[in-house]
Amino acid sequence: MDKPTILVTGISGFIARHCAADLLNAGYGVRGTVRSLKRSDEVRASLSRHAPVSRLEFAEADLEADAGWDSAVRGCGHVLHVASPFPATQPRDEQDLIRPAVQGTLRVLRSAASGDVRRFVQTSSLVAVMYGHPRSRTAPFTEADWSRLDSPGVTAYAKSKTLAERAARELVEKDVSGLHYSSVNPGFVLGPMLGRDLGTSATVIQMFLRGKYPGAPRVSMPCVDVRDVARAHRLALEVDAPTGGRYIATAECLWMIEVARAIREGLGAAGRKAPRFELPDWLIRMVAIFDASARLAVSELGREARVDNSLTRRTLGMDFIPAREAAVAMARSLVELKLV
Repeated sequence: MDKPTILVTGISGFIARHCAADLLNAGYGVRGTVRSLKRSDEVRASLSRHAPVSRLEFAEADLEADAGWDSAVRGCGHVLHVASPFPATQPRDEQDLIRPAVQGTLRVLRSAASGDVRRFVQTSSLVAVMYGHPRSRTAPFTEADWSRLDSPGVTAYAKSKTLAERAARELVEKDVSGLHYSSVNPGFVLGPMLGRDLGTSATVIQMFLRGKYPGAPRVSMPCVDVRDVARAHRLALEVDAPTGGRYIATAECLWMIEVARAIREGLGAAGRKAPRFELPDWLIRMVAIFDASARLAVSELGREARVDNSLTRRTLGMDFIPAREAAVAMARSLVELKLV
């Protein structure tokens, strides 16, 4: 008996393409949503190099519109809601991020609950877990933690992911359809690119490879390979666990200079422009006055990230690809795709 078809929202994105490839290789059918069906040929071509695509299909739907979602979920056994805006810089109006993240999630979730969908997995983020806590905290973050949105310095992106996940969980608690819900909360997602669309993490590695910055900011990040993020989504569909699961996808926490060193060592001459040293915090703060991407790092300067996702590892039965390998894989794919 064939495995069911899974709806993957925002299939042209970095994580979503890997989710689609993982599902197709595991024998599932995949229906991917795109804002325009003009993207479908490119996505199909890129996925065909990594997975069988005979059971790949597409549907047109936009997170900011009601049209298309009921028909997109029709006939699908499960939903992976991966689509969400993820900018390299923060918008002037935080609602430009929060509104499509929250309302879009609820649109997809309502359509799933009113159809025959059995499981719904939302791609959340560790920014819904770790932000807004006191700098004095030393305890590692776990699946039980939530970002504190009333704290100063919490970014619009962190708010969008936190509010979208909370809104989904609240709706599921009130739902009577019996829909099984869980979330996957990745850290800084590295690993190989399947297409030429750059997400925020790939843009950071691209800047390293281009030598845009002489050094790396003193920032610590929970890192994960995108292939493990995709696998965590599939396992969340398959695992015999109660509804409401929250799965932190991270391999280990690295300082950005450790990511840069891994790239230099792993790529040889192609990685020679990656930073060799850490920049002082005062310099990052000064640059942030003029550089919006540097501004994102200011609140995290010098804070060592600590995460304990042992519950996720046990529940999903996962080991993770080492973060340094993931960084090298992303850098190498950017070189191969001629994006540096």
